[in-house]
Amino acid sequence: MAKTSRSSVIFGSIARLVLSAMLVAMSVVIGIFCKNFMNFAGGLFRITFENLPILLAGIYLGPVIGGLVGLASDLVSYFMSSQIYPPNLVVTIGACAVGVISGVMAKYVIKQRGSKQIIISSASAHIIGSMIIKTWGLYTIYGTAVLVRIPLYIVIATVEITLICLLWHKQSFRRLFEKL
Repeated sequence: MAKTSRSSVIFGSIARLVLSAMLVAMSVVIGIFCKNFMNFAGGLFRITFENLPILLAGIYLGPVIGGLVGLASDLVSYFMSSQIYPPNLVVTIGACAVGVISGVMAKYVIKQRGSKQIIISSASAHIIGSMIIKTWGLYTIYGTAVLVRIPLYIVIATVEITLICLLWHKQSFRRLFEKL
């Protein structure tokens, strides 16, 4: 009997592992770009779409892979950036929660693929992971000024949800995830 590696147990196939790694890379690149070019008030406000690949991982690859993509994305992004302060583990947990919650909602609550699944899964993940957990983590650094992030994330979530819905309506995109 052939031995199975831990990665094949978690990811199910090499294709899912590779796609997950690509989603991590996309999130890191988007995050670093936004930290450098769309960063305001010393890091307090940042327009970023780094959760988009994490949401895709959660919705289409499941909560475990979504959480791992969120975790890896946040940690790799931190270590590749020029930040001088230690990583904020509450923010890392928030990134992980975005992947887990979008995956749980898509896999167990709204099982029918389509716009409804994308909207509910992504909105839930953003509310809990980005607006509550990450904001709480940043509150420890910036204080109450961080609460302005919440309206900003409503706009960012709306854009990300719209992009995922538009992608879902492309047959080539659907085929990519249906094969996995």
